[in-house]
Amino acid sequence: MSELITAELVDLDLSAETKDAAARSLAERMVTSGRVTDLEGFLADIAAREAQMPTGLDGGIGIPHCRSEHVTEPTLAFGRSASGIDFGAPDGPADLIFLIAAPAGGDADHLSILSTLARHLMDETFTGALRSATEPERTAALIRGDEPEAVPETAVPEPAVPEPEVAGPAAEPGPERDAEPQATTDAAPTTPAAAEAPASGAPTEAATDTTPDATPTPAAPFRIVAITSCPTGIAHTYMAAESLEKAGQAAGVEVFVETQGSAGFKRLDPQLVADADGVIFAHDVEVREKERFAGKPTVDVGVKAGINRPAELIAEVRQKAAHGEAGAPARAAAPMDKAADAGDGFATRLRKWLMTGVSYMVPFVAAGGLLIALAFAIGGYTINKAPSVAEHFIWTESASWAALLFQIGGVAFGFLVPVLAGFIAYGMADRPGLVPGFVGGAIALTINAGFLGGLIAGLIAGAVVMAIQRVRIPPVLRGIMPVVVIPLISSAIVGFLMFLVIGKPIAALQKGLTDWLSGLTGANAIILGVILGLMMCFDLGGPLNKVAYAFAVGGLANPNEGSLKVMAAVMAAGMVPPLAMALATTVRSRLFTKAERENGKAAWVLGASFITEGAIPFAAADPLRVIPSAMAGGAVTGALSMAFGCTLRAPHGGIFVVPLIGQPLLYLLAIAAGTAVSTALVILLKGLRKPSPTHPAPSPADDEARVTVAA
Repeated sequence: MSELITAELVDLDLSAETKDAAARSLAERMVTSGRVTDLEGFLADIAAREAQMPTGLDGGIGIPHCRSEHVTEPTLAFGRSASGIDFGAPDGPADLIFLIAAPAGGDADHLSILSTLARHLMDETFTGALRSATEPERTAALIRGDEPEAVPETAVPEPAVPEPEVAGPAAEPGPERDAEPQATTDAAPTTPAAAEAPASGAPTEAATDTTPDATPTPAAPFRIVAITSCPTGIAHTYMAAESLEKAGQAAGVEVFVETQGSAGFKRLDPQLVADADGVIFAHDVEVREKERFAGKPTVDVGVKAGINRPAELIAEVRQKAAHGEAGAPARAAAPMDKAADAGDGFATRLRKWLMTGVSYMVPFVAAGGLLIALAFAIGGYTINKAPSVAEHFIWTESASWAALLFQIGGVAFGFLVPVLAGFIAYGMADRPGLVPGFVGGAIALTINAGFLGGLIAGLIAGAVVMAIQRVRIPPVLRGIMPVVVIPLISSAIVGFLMFLVIGKPIAALQKGLTDWLSGLTGANAIILGVILGLMMCFDLGGPLNKVAYAFAVGGLANPNEGSLKVMAAVMAAGMVPPLAMALATTVRSRLFTKAERENGKAAWVLGASFITEGAIPFAAADPLRVIPSAMAGGAVTGALSMAFGCTLRAPHGGIFVVPLIGQPLLYLLAIAAGTAVSTALVILLKGLRKPSPTHPAPSPADDEARVTVAA
C-alpha cells in the first residue's frame, strides 16, 4: 500500500485564491498520482462536505476532506499559501491546507493515521515546522512522522524538556489512539498527568505528600467524559478530542474522550461514565447511545466549538455541576437538533424542532396515503363506506381487498398527528418529551384540532418537559424522573391545556383553514399554487420544502376538493427541479461536468418519483443559477396545476400514481411546462457564465483527458 503522502502531493507555493481552487489544485495532484479516479466526482463530494460545515480552523488551518467512492486509497495532499485562503475559520484565512481523501468504507488503519494527523494539527510545534519547511520531501516525511531529524531544523527543540506535559500526551496517545482512534478509554493513563500538571512547579512535594496524608486531604480532580464526532469522522472528531484533553490538562481536570469516528467507536468504561462529574458533547451527528450519560451536567455544542473554545466548555460544565444542574437526561441532540450550537437563535432551534416532527411523520403519511390511494384505485371512491373487514371480508372479491387496504391506510394515517406532536417534543426535550407529545397529539385528534393542533401540542409538550428538567431535584429522585415524574406531570399539564384552554381555538382555526381550502377558486387558487411551487423548489427538500409538503399532507387527513388540489400542486412542483436538471444535461451536456451528467441520468428517475432532492448536487455546485431556475419552473407548474383543477389523493408516488390524479393529462402538461421553463432558464444562465481563466468551463473532451491522466 502506498504512503499516505508523498513529495508529489505537497505544494509549498499554493497559488489558489479560493477554497474551491485550492481543493482542485491539490485534487489534481491526487489524480496524477493515481489515487483519485474521477476529479469532478471527487470535487463534488468535497463540495457536499463543505456545504455541511466550513472546514477552516483557528490558527490558519484548512482541512477540506471527504469520503468518496472516487478515492482508491487514503490520501493526504498538503498546500501552503502565502496570501491565505478563506475556509470559514473565525480568525481569518488559512495558510496551511490539508486535503484529506478517504475511500468509501476505507480501512481502519489508514483512518487512524488520518486521525493522528488531526491531533498533530493542534500542536503549534508541528504547524510551525510546516510553515518553515522548504523541501517537499522533508515536508511529506514530517507529516508522515518518519522524519524526526526535521524537527531541530525547524526550530522545535523545546517539547522534549521545557514542556513535558505536552510531550507526554502527544507521545502517549499516538500509538494508542492510532490503534483504536474510536475512544480514549485507554487514555486513562494520560489523565493522572493532567491531574499532576498544575503541581508541576513543585514535583517533589507532590511526590512526598501523596503517600500517607494526601489521599484524604485533597479532593479528587473534577472528571469529565466527552463525545466528539463530525459528519465524516476523519478530522474534526479527533481534533476536538485533542483540544479538550489539552484544555483539561491546563485546568487540572481529568478528561476522557470517546471519539465516534469513521472507524466506529469504542465505548467508554461504564464505571468511568458513572463516576464522571460532567459531560461534554461536541458533535455534528447524533451521539450514539446517549442514554449512558443521563442525569449528569451536560454541555452540548457543535464539534468546532470543541476545537475552538474547549476551556470555555470545561468551565461551563463545572459551573453546571456546581449549581446542581444534574437532572436532565442528556437532552441536547435529537435527530434534527443535533447540530445546534449554543449560539443558535430561537428561530433556528424552532425550525429544527419542527423538522424533527415532520421527518418522523412522513413515513406514516407515505404508507397510509399510498394504501388509501391504492384502495381508491381498486374499489373506487365509495370504498370509504365499506364495513369493517374484521367483520365482513370475502377473499374472492376485489372490493374486500380494497376495503382492507383503505382501512389499514386509515389506521396508519391516524398516527400522523400524534407522531408529529410526539417527535416535535422529542426534538426539544429528547425521550421525556415523547409521552406528553403523543398524548397532546392524540387529544388534538379527539377535539378535531388536526394538523395545527398536533404542531402546537408538540411545542407545548417540549416546553413543559424542558421547564421541568430545569428544576433542581434531590439525587435520590433522579432515577425516577425520566420514567415516572416527568411523563406524569407533563402529560397532565399538556392534557389540561389542550382540552380546556387552547384546544378549541385551534380547532376553530383548523376548521377555518379547511373551509378556505374548500372554497379556493380562480386567481386565489393560482396564487396559492405559485407560492407552494416556490416553496417546494427553494431549498430542494430542505425546511421550506418540508413545510409546504406538510401543509399539503395535513389536508389529506380531512380531504376536500381544495386540499386535494393543494396536494397535486405540491407534488407536481416538487418533481420539476430534478426533471429539469436531467433534461438540461441531456440537451446541453457541454455546460455540465462529467459528474453532473451522471447525476442527470439518475435525476430522471428521482424526478419522476417525486424526490426533489435529486437536484441537490446541481444546486450545491451552482446555486445562483440552478435554484432560481428551479423556482421559476416550480411556480409555473404549481399555478397550472391549480388552474387546471388537478387533484391528488396520494401523498407521494410521482408519475406512478397518475391513475389516481384528477385531470391526469393536464397534470402531466403542467409538469412538462414547468420542466421546460426551468431547463431553458438554467441553460440560458449557464450559457452566459464566463469561464474562469484558470478553470475553463468543463467539456466532454476535458473529462476524457482527466480520465486518461487518472488511468
